[in-house]
Amino acid sequence: MPRSPRRLILPALLLLLLAAEGGAWLAGVRPPPRWDPFAPPDLMEEPGPWTAWKLARLREDPALCLSTLGRTDLPHAPAPDRPLRQGCGYRDAVRVDPTGLGSRDSFVVTCGVAAAWVLFLRHAVQPAAREHLGQEVARVETLGTYNCRDIGGGLGEALRRRSQHATANAIDVSGFVLADGRRVTLLRDWQGDDADARFLRAVRDGACRFFRVVLGPDYNAAHADHFHLDMGPSRACR
Repeated sequence: MPRSPRRLILPALLLLLLAAEGGAWLAGVRPPPRWDPFAPPDLMEEPGPWTAWKLARLREDPALCLSTLGRTDLPHAPAPDRPLRQGCGYRDAVRVDPTGLGSRDSFVVTCGVAAAWVLFLRHAVQPAAREHLGQEVARVETLGTYNCRDIGGGLGEALRRRSQHATANAIDVSGFVLADGRRVTLLRDWQGDDADARFLRAVRDGACRFFRVVLGPDYNAAHADHFHLDMGPSRACR
């Protein structure tokens, strides 16, 4: 079946951009790193048009991911591999320490999730907090990462499959502690149209820029108290 014209637009634009950048390189002109799809990823800089593509590169190249993560302010260390058995386990993961902006407890995630986490904290959480709450977030409250389990939500036995948590490729966020010590949680503050609710929705929308799957209270009752963020093969923002 022929592809629709709309589905051909994005690949065509990407080819035009690559051709233009290729011509610039031949002329001895390099675009700024955030506009250069082949420049080494820099998670500390402002996201650019190639950020999603660069995150995909990090997921496919563990060595590049670890070296890139090492140039950030995220406190972390490589985690020993956990051999995959019955769909559970992980490799090329890192343990994120509970210092600075992050979680109260350490957690293990794949390097790809950790890379998206850096961008999420810097370019989704803090800007939303400053805009809607007039202060920054001091700590993110999480519900865990690695968990050898299937996807929930009432799937029939024949349709059940492992959650991204089963390979440490996901993290659940339940709330935020602000600089003044006040807590904003999804379970209590998602509903309504006050500043706290607007902040949480801005965080959800920002997370969708960096994680491949973002599920929250609007998705189903199982996510009423947290955002599920993962870097799996699917795409969803709900």
